[in-house]
Amino acid sequence: MPKEINLTLKIWRQKDRHSPGKFEVFKIQGIDIDKSFLEMLDMVNEKLTKEGRDPIAFGHDCSDGTCGACGAVINGQPHGPVRGSSLCQLHIRNFKDGETLVIEPWRAKGFPIIKDLSVDRSAFDRIISQVPDAQALPVPKDAQCINCGACVAACPNASAMLFVAAKVSHLNSLPAPEKKIRMLNMVAQMDREGFGNCSNSYECEAACPKEISVVHIAHMNKYYRQVNLS
Repeated sequence: MPKEINLTLKIWRQKDRHSPGKFEVFKIQGIDIDKSFLEMLDMVNEKLTKEGRDPIAFGHDCSDGTCGACGAVINGQPHGPVRGSSLCQLHIRNFKDGETLVIEPWRAKGFPIIKDLSVDRSAFDRIISQVPDAQALPVPKDAQCINCGACVAACPNASAMLFVAAKVSHLNSLPAPEKKIRMLNMVAQMDREGFGNCSNSYECEAACPKEISVVHIAHMNKYYRQVNLS
């Protein structure tokens, strides 16, 4: 395999949520295959800055797949082609020389575009805010959601059910008397944010960088029905 490759990038550019957007094409040559995907975007931004043009906005922070700040859809796949990995952990060696990559933001009513590839995911914060002490709890290994929103971007209905179900599983370690109201409040807030319904397509599980199972959705749905029938 060559140590450097060339790629054509079709990147979504949008000034803000109220402006129309479009794809811009960038041809990038001599990319070290050991660079991360975000480092490649930095290369593009360096070039744009030198040309006096507006750099591409995208989310990033920890670079080790724990903060959930990064995220983009690459050729239709949230976080790119490597399963169980976030965008910041994706490396150029996972692409072929001469390949064209279509790069766009999460697409969901609940995630309005801020600029380019950056979206507003504060809807997740508002769902979590229904349980003020949620973030103080240790998280079960099988529900270690990082709030990235890939599940929403992957779902054909833009559903946030996997996110909410993972958080409900996480919060079950809190005192039992509040269990019902916590779950009901989180689901109600999810609906208010405009996320779609789950139709069991399993795309959310496939896109999740932490590989959280849709079993959590089944458990939450079962408990939700029990609460409504009680």
